[in-house]
Amino acid sequence: MRKAMLGIVLVWGHAVAAEDVVIAALGDSLTQGYGLPAEQGFVPQLEGWLRAQGDEVTLINAGVSGDTTAGGLARVGWTLTPEVDGLIVALGGNDLLRGLAPDQARANLDGILQAARDAEVEVLLIGMEAPGNYGPDYKAEFDAIYPDLAEAYDTGFLGSFFAGLTEGDTPADPARLREYFQADGIHPNAEGVSRIVARVGPEVQALIERIEAD
Repeated sequence: MRKAMLGIVLVWGHAVAAEDVVIAALGDSLTQGYGLPAEQGFVPQLEGWLRAQGDEVTLINAGVSGDTTAGGLARVGWTLTPEVDGLIVALGGNDLLRGLAPDQARANLDGILQAARDAEVEVLLIGMEAPGNYGPDYKAEFDAIYPDLAEAYDTGFLGSFFAGLTEGDTPADPARLREYFQADGIHPNAEGVSRIVARVGPEVQALIERIEAD
């Protein structure tokens, strides 16, 4: 729900004009911008993309490196301050790296979405796709979490954080993808983030439309 603001307010150290839509991006190192100069991370690039399209928006970087869905649930309450109009949820990658049970991730994400609903905050849920090395049952159970919860809570939805890198490739070409990642093969480089943002951006614009319609 769009909340009325007067003049200039301060949100997590950012001066925000009254007309700005305020969106917090709750995530892990992918959201936080691991390994990149601050201005090249996901949140600054996304805010720049949106502003270039004419959207009056302020994004809050609520990404914490290493965070699991449980970590996101633990801090969603203080992320959803009264000034926050929308929430991007991009968690689950570290659950996968640790091989945590899909039912735990589902319960944690469910708790995050319920907190957003209680705060009357619109949500864009961004999924993560499990690798095949845990077996087909694990992958099927994990991958189903995001579309199921997006439908249950009527959120915006993008199936994969990496959609901007992988869409159009069936399957994705690992050799082509390497050029968009840092040396660890996990975190995107600045160009990779730019391509991710170009795919996420329109979904965030749809989120802004939902906020302004409330």
